[in-house]
Order: sequence, then C-alpha cells, then structure tokens
Amino acid sequence: MELPSVLEGIEATFVETERINMHVHFNKNRDATPIMFIHGNLSGATFFEEVMVDLSDQFFCFAPDLRGYGQTEDKVVDATRGMCDWSDDLSSLLDTMNIEKLHIVGWSMGGGAAMQFLLDHPDKVLSLTLICPVSPYGFGGTKTENGIPCYEDYAGSGGGTVNPDFIQRIKEHDTTEKDQASPLFIMNNFYFKPPFRAKREKDLLLSLLLIKTGEKAYPGDFVPSPNWPFTAPGKFGPLNAMSPKYFNASSIVDLPVKPPILWIRGSHDTVVADESFFDIATLGKLGLVPGYPGVEVCPPQPMLKQTRKVLEDYKSNGGKYYEVVVKDVAHSPHIEKPGEFVATLRNFISDNM
Repeated sequence: MELPSVLEGIEATFVETERINMHVHFNKNRDATPIMFIHGNLSGATFFEEVMVDLSDQFFCFAPDLRGYGQTEDKVVDATRGMCDWSDDLSSLLDTMNIEKLHIVGWSMGGGAAMQFLLDHPDKVLSLTLICPVSPYGFGGTKTENGIPCYEDYAGSGGGTVNPDFIQRIKEHDTTEKDQASPLFIMNNFYFKPPFRAKREKDLLLSLLLIKTGEKAYPGDFVPSPNWPFTAPGKFGPLNAMSPKYFNASSIVDLPVKPPILWIRGSHDTVVADESFFDIATLGKLGLVPGYPGVEVCPPQPMLKQTRKVLEDYKSNGGKYYEVVVKDVAHSPHIEKPGEFVATLRNFISDNM
C-alpha cells in the first residue's frame, strides 16, 4: 500500500520501546520544550505535521502513530483497559526518549488518550490541550451531563455501531469519493467543513487508511444486546476502548496536580457534538436506524455538555481551563485554520511554561 509522504521539516522514524515499536514523526528542534501530539481515530501522526513545522522555531514537537494506527507495530488494543494501552505506550515512549515533563495535545479520540495519560501521570504534564476531544465519559451510550449510561450493558457504544460498508472500504483502501461510505467523503464532509479541502488531502487519506481492521482492531468486536440498537461493546479495538463501559476520565477533577487545560473546538463540529452524526442515538432520533426507543430512553449523547461539566468541576477544584471555539470549522481546527490554531496553542503554552 502507498504510504503518505513526509512534510519537509519533519523526520519520521521508528522508536523501539519496552512495549511497542512506535512510528513517530518529529520536527527538528530537539533541544526545545517538548510537545507531544496524539492523533484521533481514523487518522495518524501525518495530521499534525504542518503545525509541528510551524512550531519548530520554539518547541520540539513529536507525534506517534498510536497502537492500531499508521506504521506503528500491529498490536491488539485491550479495550477492557479503556485507553490505558495507549497511555502506557506513550509513557514507555517518553521513557525511551528520556522526556520527564512535556505539554500534550490530544485530538478527538487522542483527547481521551491524553486525559487518560493525565490521570496516570499527572506529574509529567505541563499543560493539556484538547482538540475536539471525545467526552470524558467516552463515545456513545450515555445521557445527561454526568454521563449516566442509557443501559447497564452500554448498548449503543463500541465496535458494533459502525457502518459495515465503511469498514469494507477501508479494507479495500478505497481512495475514491464515490459515495457516503467512502473514507474520503467522510474526511471531507465531517473532519472538515465543506467546501474546505486540505492541501495534503492525499497524504491525510493515506494516513487514515493505514488503520488496522478486524475484530481485534478497528472497529473491534461486539456482543448482542436486548437493548436498542441491539449491540453492546466487545473487548478489543479502539471503538470499544472509547466505550463508557471501559473509559471514564471524569476523575481528572480529583487530581492533586492540575495542569492548565485548553479546550479548542470547531464551531461546526458534527463528530464530537451534543447530537453527533457518529452517535447511533442521533441516527435513531433522525429515523435512520429502525426501532429507536425515543429520547427518554436513549437520547443523543450530550458530548459537549459532558466535557464542559467535567472541566467546570476541574476548575472548581482548583484547576484552570480555557475554552476556545474556532469559527467556521468542523472537527479539525489544526488543519482547517492552522494559523489560528498555532497562534492559540503557542500563546496558551507560553503562558503556562
């Protein structure tokens, strides 16, 4: 399969850690203050190359391909640990690189991995930036700002909630935009706000298509449920790792060490939203998935409200957070408006060094 090209000013290489052989993208300012960028689902380190180059005058930036993604060694994600496999991999990477403290930026699912890392290693985190992050209560299957599960078995989240046609297109490495199941269509209509097209569209798509697929990879396995939509989380893969059955980062509010948090999101994000188009409950409410039991039983997950509630509690318990909404962009402000994103991130980190 064709691999994405590497942007000038970036080096991509493998770093063998005690846990996994990680493929990592670096800028060239190795002696500066470090920032680690953690990509989201259906993406990879390539998605951060432009901002890492832009920040190279002041920071040492690096972005690994997470377990299950990109060119990193193919190892199973144990979803029963939530996002701990990724957190442990990142900790092992930092040990190998002899980095004791750093700033962390997590996008989408990577925001969840970043929150898990903060829970596991609060003394290592100088600041945390969350770009359109998954809710601290995971993705799918919960209601209210306090993340109450819709069902005891967390039906409506996990590996059984993805369109099988989309999974097949990934397996086929489909690079067309022929219909709504094509990865390129998803990227251009949901990662970005149309009519935006990324300058490095091909490289971003090739990075997306490097995701590992299968019952123990993306999207993961699932089990039947008596509760709508009649599928509940399995034990493997990234979507199960994001399920609230296994992932809950709301306890960041109780950390004795609370680094400052920047929450930056797009005004038109429909991936992580209070009625996300990727939440099966939203699709049920719209009449696109039959048998929907109604909003009283299984409402769309209020993802933004949940994140804001946790961050407000974080603030009430002595932490600091800042919310920035980038206008006229969707799920990828660092790609859609990189100049504005870099300026915001640079100012936030500089104020908290």
